Amino acid sequence: MTKNKLKTPAWVLEGYDSEADYNKAKGISDEKKKGKTFKIRKCPKCGSDNVGLVLSNSDAEEGGGKEWECKKCGWKGAGIKEEKLNEEEFMKYLDNKGEDVA
Repeated sequence: MTKNKLKTPAWVLEGYDSEADYNKAKGISDEKKKGKTFKIRKCPKCGSDNVGLVLSNSDAEEGGGKEWECKKCGWKGAGIKEEKLNEEEFMKYLDNKGEDVA
């Protein structure tokens, strides 16, 4: 039966005072530790988030661009606006929108 040995972290071996200092010096992002990121897609014309992909476009299946459609104003196109929100911002967005958040 083999015993698992603890390994000294690289930031200690390289003489850094903290893992954060080590990550900053090495250019390692803490993005995964910040939590989940949520994407919200909005219509560039009216700003509504009630948008969806147009599935009946056969060109899209052949490598053409993704075509989006706004259910509110009828806009169609590929230039959709995307916002990235962290979990806290996303929850505020849902509250402001009036969605039921459990």
